[in-house]
Amino acid sequence: MADLAFLEAYVAISEVKARYCRTLDTKDWAGYADVFTEDVILDTTPAGGYLTRGREEAVRIVRSSVETAITAHQVHSPEIRLDGDTAYVIWAMQDRVVWGEDRRERMGNYGHTGYGHYRERYVKQGGRWRIAEQELSRLHVDIHMTPPIDMHTRRPG
Repeated sequence: MADLAFLEAYVAISEVKARYCRTLDTKDWAGYADVFTEDVILDTTPAGGYLTRGREEAVRIVRSSVETAITAHQVHSPEIRLDGDTAYVIWAMQDRVVWGEDRRERMGNYGHTGYGHYRERYVKQGGRWRIAEQELSRLHVDIHMTPPIDMHTRRPG
């Protein structure tokens, strides 16, 4: 049976990741920045992206990529290994991205639904867990070549 310290860390780390998804999808950039350490390493090269270092730069890059997009990030089934004030976590993930008009032509599509994993290192600083390192890899991506249906008008949006 898991000990209380592990369960407390499990819940706290899960809450950090939930905030990560919510603040990213609602474009709450201050809240999004707060889930990371100052020296975070963000590596999306396995998914065709970039490697960036530092919270400010990571938020700038992500924000410039999805600022005008509608996004929905979901994570589940965390595998958590604790080592003192460090945690290593693998999350199964799915993200849905609908590009804003400003990016559709450049991207050559209306968006995607991706499936894969986040591999992360968390550190506990000042009593709070934060993401210190994140790698995104994808197993599969569905590219959407037609516009999504607007849920309010029931027409392509």
